[in-house]
Amino acid sequence: MTTTYDATTPASAPDTHWRTRDIVIAAIIGVAFGVVFWAWALVWYGPLAFLSTLALPLRDLGYAVWLMPAVFAPLVIRKPGAALFAEMVAAGVSAFLGSLWGVDTLLSGFVQGAAAELVFAFTLYRIWTFPVLAIAAVASAAAAWIHDWVLYYAEVDPVVQAVRFVFMAISAVVIVAGGSVGLHRSLKRAGVLEGFPD
Repeated sequence: MTTTYDATTPASAPDTHWRTRDIVIAAIIGVAFGVVFWAWALVWYGPLAFLSTLALPLRDLGYAVWLMPAVFAPLVIRKPGAALFAEMVAAGVSAFLGSLWGVDTLLSGFVQGAAAELVFAFTLYRIWTFPVLAIAAVASAAAAWIHDWVLYYAEVDPVVQAVRFVFMAISAVVIVAGGSVGLHRSLKRAGVLEGFPD
Protein backbone atom coordinates (compact mmCIF):
# COMPACT_ATOMS: atom_id res chain seq x y z
CA MET A 1 0.00 0.00 0.00
CA THR A 2 1.37 3.41 -0.89
CA THR A 3 0.12 6.30 1.15
CA THR A 4 1.81 9.54 2.13
CA TYR A 5 1.33 12.30 4.66
CA ASP A 6 -0.26 14.43 1.93
CA ALA A 7 -2.55 11.81 0.40
CA THR A 8 -6.27 12.52 0.54
CA THR A 9 -7.56 9.11 -0.48
CA PRO A 10 -6.28 5.58 0.13
CA ALA A 11 -4.64 3.72 -2.72
CA SER A 12 -5.97 0.32 -1.72
CA ALA A 13 -7.63 -1.58 1.08
CA PRO A 14 -5.26 -1.95 4.04
CA ASP A 15 -3.69 -5.23 5.03
CA THR A 16 -4.96 -5.79 8.56
CA HIS A 17 -3.03 -9.02 9.19
CA TRP A 18 -0.25 -8.57 11.73
CA ARG A 19 3.10 -10.01 10.69
CA THR A 20 5.75 -11.09 13.19
CA ARG A 21 7.81 -8.02 12.35
CA ASP A 22 4.81 -5.77 12.96
CA ILE A 23 4.53 -7.17 16.46
CA VAL A 24 8.27 -6.86 17.06
CA ILE A 25 8.48 -3.26 15.82
CA ALA A 26 5.37 -2.18 17.75
CA ALA A 27 6.81 -3.79 20.88
CA ILE A 28 10.17 -2.08 20.36
CA ILE A 29 8.42 1.26 19.97
CA GLY A 30 6.46 0.59 23.13
CA VAL A 31 9.53 -0.45 25.15
CA ALA A 32 11.57 2.52 23.93
CA PHE A 33 8.86 5.00 24.83
CA GLY A 34 8.23 3.20 28.12
CA VAL A 35 11.77 4.15 29.14
CA VAL A 36 11.12 7.68 27.87
CA PHE A 37 7.89 7.79 29.92
CA TRP A 38 9.73 6.81 33.07
CA ALA A 39 12.47 9.41 32.50
CA TRP A 40 9.98 12.11 31.53
CA ALA A 41 8.09 11.56 34.80
CA LEU A 42 11.28 12.47 36.66
CA VAL A 43 11.51 15.68 34.65
CA TRP A 44 7.77 16.29 35.12
CA TYR A 45 8.08 16.27 38.90
CA GLY A 46 11.62 17.66 38.87
CA PRO A 47 12.73 20.55 36.64
CA LEU A 48 9.21 21.16 35.27
CA ALA A 49 7.47 21.08 38.64
CA PHE A 50 7.97 24.80 39.17
CA LEU A 51 5.75 25.52 36.16
CA SER A 52 2.73 24.10 37.95
CA THR A 53 3.32 26.48 40.83
CA LEU A 54 3.39 29.43 38.44
CA ALA A 55 0.42 28.33 36.37
CA LEU A 56 -0.77 24.72 36.24
CA PRO A 57 -1.44 24.61 32.45
CA LEU A 58 2.10 25.65 31.47
CA ARG A 59 3.52 22.22 32.27
CA ASP A 60 0.93 20.63 29.97
CA LEU A 61 2.78 21.99 26.94
CA GLY A 62 5.04 18.98 27.47
CA TYR A 63 2.28 16.47 28.20
CA ALA A 64 2.31 14.99 24.70
CA VAL A 65 5.50 13.05 25.34
CA TRP A 66 3.27 10.39 26.94
CA LEU A 67 1.05 10.21 23.86
CA MET A 68 3.72 9.52 21.22
CA PRO A 69 3.33 5.72 20.87
CA ALA A 70 -0.41 6.10 20.24
CA VAL A 71 0.29 7.89 16.95
CA PHE A 72 3.82 6.93 15.97
CA ALA A 73 3.29 3.15 16.17
CA PRO A 74 0.14 3.17 13.99
CA LEU A 75 1.91 5.42 11.48
CA VAL A 76 4.62 2.77 11.16
CA ILE A 77 2.54 -0.43 11.46
CA ARG A 78 -0.78 0.76 9.94
CA LYS A 79 -2.71 -2.13 11.42
CA PRO A 80 -5.72 -2.19 13.78
CA GLY A 81 -4.64 -2.21 17.40
CA ALA A 82 -1.20 -0.64 16.91
CA ALA A 83 -2.04 2.50 18.89
CA LEU A 84 -3.43 0.61 21.86
CA PHE A 85 -0.74 -2.09 21.78
CA ALA A 86 2.23 0.28 21.70
CA GLU A 87 0.76 2.63 24.30
CA MET A 88 0.02 -0.26 26.67
CA VAL A 89 3.51 -1.73 26.24
CA ALA A 90 5.00 1.69 26.96
CA ALA A 91 2.79 2.12 30.02
CA GLY A 92 3.67 -1.37 31.23
CA VAL A 93 7.41 -0.76 30.90
CA SER A 94 7.08 2.59 32.65
CA ALA A 95 5.14 0.99 35.51
CA PHE A 96 7.71 -1.81 35.75
CA LEU A 97 10.53 0.72 36.01
CA GLY A 98 8.74 2.43 38.88
CA SER A 99 6.34 5.01 37.46
CA LEU A 100 5.30 7.63 40.00
CA TRP A 101 1.67 6.87 39.18
CA GLY A 102 1.84 3.15 39.87
CA VAL A 103 -0.91 0.97 38.42
CA ASP A 104 -2.77 4.01 37.11
CA THR A 105 -0.05 4.24 34.48
CA LEU A 106 -1.72 1.28 32.77
CA LEU A 107 -5.14 2.94 32.83
CA SER A 108 -3.63 6.10 31.39
CA GLY A 109 -1.98 4.11 28.62
CA PHE A 110 -5.24 2.37 27.83
CA VAL A 111 -7.38 5.51 27.50
CA GLN A 112 -4.72 7.34 25.52
CA GLY A 113 -4.15 4.47 23.12
CA ALA A 114 -7.85 3.66 22.75
CA ALA A 115 -8.76 7.25 21.90
CA ALA A 116 -6.21 7.41 19.09
CA GLU A 117 -7.26 3.95 17.94
CA LEU A 118 -10.84 5.14 17.47
CA VAL A 119 -9.72 7.90 15.12
CA PHE A 120 -7.67 5.53 12.96
CA ALA A 121 -10.53 3.00 12.98
CA PHE A 122 -12.88 5.72 11.72
CA THR A 123 -10.65 6.03 8.63
CA LEU A 124 -10.61 2.21 8.35
CA TYR A 125 -6.81 2.46 8.76
CA ARG A 126 -6.55 3.74 5.21
CA ILE A 127 -5.73 7.47 5.52
CA TRP A 128 -2.47 8.64 7.07
CA THR A 129 -2.47 12.36 6.35
CA PHE A 130 -1.12 14.87 8.87
CA PRO A 131 -4.65 16.09 9.76
CA VAL A 132 -5.68 12.53 10.69
CA LEU A 133 -2.54 12.12 12.79
CA ALA A 134 -3.23 15.45 14.47
CA ILE A 135 -6.84 14.51 15.24
CA ALA A 136 -5.71 11.19 16.69
CA ALA A 137 -3.13 12.99 18.82
CA VAL A 138 -5.71 15.48 20.10
CA ALA A 139 -8.17 12.64 20.81
CA SER A 140 -5.47 10.92 22.86
CA ALA A 141 -4.82 14.17 24.70
CA ALA A 142 -8.54 14.61 25.34
CA ALA A 143 -8.76 11.14 26.88
CA ALA A 144 -5.76 11.88 29.08
CA TRP A 145 -7.25 15.25 30.05
CA ILE A 146 -10.54 13.67 31.17
CA HIS A 147 -8.71 10.91 33.03
CA ASP A 148 -6.46 13.37 34.86
CA TRP A 149 -9.32 15.78 35.63
CA VAL A 150 -11.27 13.02 37.36
CA LEU A 151 -8.37 11.44 39.24
CA TYR A 152 -5.93 14.26 39.92
CA TYR A 153 -7.46 17.67 39.30
CA ALA A 154 -11.06 17.33 40.46
CA GLU A 155 -10.76 20.46 42.60
CA VAL A 156 -9.16 22.60 39.89
CA ASP A 157 -11.23 25.45 38.46
CA PRO A 158 -12.98 24.51 35.17
CA VAL A 159 -11.48 27.55 33.43
CA VAL A 160 -8.00 26.32 34.32
CA GLN A 161 -9.03 22.86 33.12
CA ALA A 162 -10.10 24.32 29.79
CA VAL A 163 -6.75 26.08 29.41
CA ARG A 164 -5.02 22.81 30.30
CA PHE A 165 -6.83 21.08 27.45
CA VAL A 166 -5.86 23.79 24.96
CA PHE A 167 -2.21 23.45 25.98
CA MET A 168 -2.38 19.66 25.83
CA ALA A 169 -3.97 19.81 22.36
CA ILE A 170 -1.26 22.18 21.11
CA SER A 171 1.35 19.85 22.58
CA ALA A 172 -0.31 16.87 20.90
CA VAL A 173 -0.35 18.44 17.44
CA VAL A 174 3.22 19.72 17.60
CA ILE A 175 5.00 16.97 19.52
CA VAL A 176 2.92 13.89 18.72
CA ALA A 177 1.69 14.45 15.17
CA GLY A 178 4.64 16.56 14.04
CA GLY A 179 7.15 14.45 15.93
CA SER A 180 5.73 11.20 14.58
CA VAL A 181 5.98 12.44 11.00
CA GLY A 182 9.52 13.67 11.53
CA LEU A 183 10.67 10.50 13.26
CA HIS A 184 8.98 8.29 10.66
CA ARG A 185 10.66 10.12 7.80
CA SER A 186 14.05 9.93 9.50
CA LEU A 187 13.77 6.20 10.14
CA LYS A 188 12.58 5.55 6.58
CA ARG A 189 15.55 7.47 5.18
CA ALA A 190 17.86 5.46 7.40
CA GLY A 191 16.35 2.23 6.08
CA VAL A 192 15.18 1.11 9.52
CA LEU A 193 11.59 0.70 8.37
CA GLU A 194 12.28 -1.28 5.21
CA GLY A 195 9.22 -3.34 4.29
CA PHE A 196 6.76 -1.02 6.02
CA PRO A 197 4.34 1.34 4.22
CA ASP A 198 5.53 4.77 3.10
